[in-house]
Amino acid sequence: MTENQRQDGEREVAPATDRRPAEQGPGLRPSLLDPLFAPARTLPGIGPKMAPLIERLLGLPERPARIVDLLFHLPQGGVARQLRGSISEAPPGEPVTLGVTVVSHRPSGFGMGKRPHRVLVEDSTGDITLVFFGMPAARVEKMLPLGSHRYISGRIELWDGHRQMVHPSRIVDEAGLAALPAVEPIYGATEGLTSRAISKLAHAALERLPVLPEWQDPAWLAKNALPSFAEALGAEHRPEDAPPPRPEGAEGPPPQTPARRRLAYDELLASQLALALTRARNRRAPGRVNAGDGRLKAQIEAALPFALTGAQARAVEEIRDDLASDRRMLRLLQGDVGSGKTAVALLAMASAVEAGRQAALMAPTEILARQHYERLSAMAGPLRLRLLTGRDRAPERRATLGDLAEGGIDIVVGTHALFQESVAFRDLGLAVVDEQHRFGVHQRLALGAKGEAVDILVMTATPIPRTLALTFFGDMDVSVLDEKPAGRRPIATRLVSTERLDEVVAALGRAIAAGERVYWICPMVAESEFVDLAAAEDRYADLRQEFGEAVGLVHGRMAGPDKDAAMERFAAGETRILVATTVVEVGVDVPEATIMVIEHAERFGLAQLHQLRGRVGRGSRASSCLLLYRGPLGQVARARLEMMRETEDGFRIAEEDLRLRGEGEVLGTRQSGLAAFRLARLDSDGDLLEAARDDARMIVERDPALRSERGRALRVLLYLFERDAAIRLLGAG
Repeated sequence: MTENQRQDGEREVAPATDRRPAEQGPGLRPSLLDPLFAPARTLPGIGPKMAPLIERLLGLPERPARIVDLLFHLPQGGVARQLRGSISEAPPGEPVTLGVTVVSHRPSGFGMGKRPHRVLVEDSTGDITLVFFGMPAARVEKMLPLGSHRYISGRIELWDGHRQMVHPSRIVDEAGLAALPAVEPIYGATEGLTSRAISKLAHAALERLPVLPEWQDPAWLAKNALPSFAEALGAEHRPEDAPPPRPEGAEGPPPQTPARRRLAYDELLASQLALALTRARNRRAPGRVNAGDGRLKAQIEAALPFALTGAQARAVEEIRDDLASDRRMLRLLQGDVGSGKTAVALLAMASAVEAGRQAALMAPTEILARQHYERLSAMAGPLRLRLLTGRDRAPERRATLGDLAEGGIDIVVGTHALFQESVAFRDLGLAVVDEQHRFGVHQRLALGAKGEAVDILVMTATPIPRTLALTFFGDMDVSVLDEKPAGRRPIATRLVSTERLDEVVAALGRAIAAGERVYWICPMVAESEFVDLAAAEDRYADLRQEFGEAVGLVHGRMAGPDKDAAMERFAAGETRILVATTVVEVGVDVPEATIMVIEHAERFGLAQLHQLRGRVGRGSRASSCLLLYRGPLGQVARARLEMMRETEDGFRIAEEDLRLRGEGEVLGTRQSGLAAFRLARLDSDGDLLEAARDDARMIVERDPALRSERGRALRVLLYLFERDAAIRLLGAG
């Protein structure tokens, strides 16, 4: 079994005599944490029926749900079980517990479809109807006998002017009320698994929590009045006080208690310490000079059909300074859509070639790799470029690998095929990684390991808020392209209801008759029985009826060659309307495309809408973006679409997206597998992130090998939050 498998919970248990403490075997998780990484299905109460539900809620395709996952699945709120007033005083929309007398039953009856069973209850101030869907009458009557006194918990709603409570969360008698906890935590659940069942499992998981060393600075904990890690978990899963009521439909994180802030800080410190250790190791690793005399750079820059912006020129100088030093470069180049990252990357790679070395550019998809290759080829002048992808024919691939190993290629452009074992460079000096968050850090390191002291430049077209840059790219220096090249025209953005779809189609007919080209983005490939969204294939069929052969289709389920062919037909103007899923989101460049239609725009995040809109406005003609939405819009969806109409500033949009949706969605990490935080919220814990970053720097300066008493405790923290790759770096020197 591999070390990675062992870290994922299916860990081999060595005999007790063979146990090594973590500081002696840096790749081995300390046995102290074994109870937390055991599968959740080993907890009492999880039988064959419940196990799949727990896996659906907390497991991942590559590993089962574990006890630590249950502990980190914190409640979203709590319901106080003390009696709260009377029926007439109970506020609608808030959880309440009331004492009532059962007055009458009105069963659904026969032949009445899905009408619910209704029960009228009252107290001295008024009455309320309890509503039960799909529950047998006998069961309801047993829970609520006529004339009995019961205590009910739930939310009161107003329906047609009358108070009602649908499926009360609790119905108990006097003895049952006395046995209830003061506060019942409310968890995010899944179909078939109730919040109450999750609470019982979380309590069982708490019993497995071992005594852990304190990894936080005691003075810092005292100053901020924060509890221990175990006390914080206990306070969250066994709350003694309910949080203040929140308005119905309220957005944002749960209220910040001392317990929640302690847990958030633990997670942030683990993240920042791992980044600080990685950065320190990169700083220690010997580098080498990877920049020449500047002649190739000057030659290529002089031949460009445009002048560099001030931001591009600044970024090129920052990169050349790194390349010219004897320290390893690890730099993030972030720029908004159309800010000119490709030209900066080319000039950086030319600098490495001047020094007699080779460069590689890795893109996340074949479409983007081919596009980078074509764009770079047009600007590269005397540089020898080659494309390497997983679809190359065997003879082509052999020839490319041979030339690469012998030095007959200056720059190779490709996909993840570049870091396969069979790929060998004569002397790789610079690796450029496009859209870093779509790759794992290990893939980036694998490409860097293809040469001696390879400098690494990471590019992203996703504008990243400062907190996210610190969190996910804190081991890197950062260059920002915050200017757009001259001549770029603003994109007119309009919100259009789907009720006006016929008008939109008619307008497209006039546009393509005038020579325009159009993207039409749909969020799904095929109809889902659960989510009512327009499917790309269905929209393609509809538009083909209207415009015939002028309509093309591209989506992620198509084979690579079919996808490329569809894009090439659109780029060549053979098709005028390209119906697509978000496969065209990043990097695809067709300057002749001037209209972007995004169907069900309310379903997309701000950063993704901004990326999609950036596919047009890349030529000299005026461009427009139509955001088709289905009303009525919720508050958050409306805020997103209004922001899109208001600005094209990607950095402002990214900050707003972080506020509205959280870090995992802004970076697209929900899809790419990069773990978002489970306990911390970057939109509300920014102050803790800054403190964690400062603390991590101080720790690495004072105890770079984590050998002190606190250092050993911090190793446990890194393993607990699965940042243990940093510990393996300690062992690697």
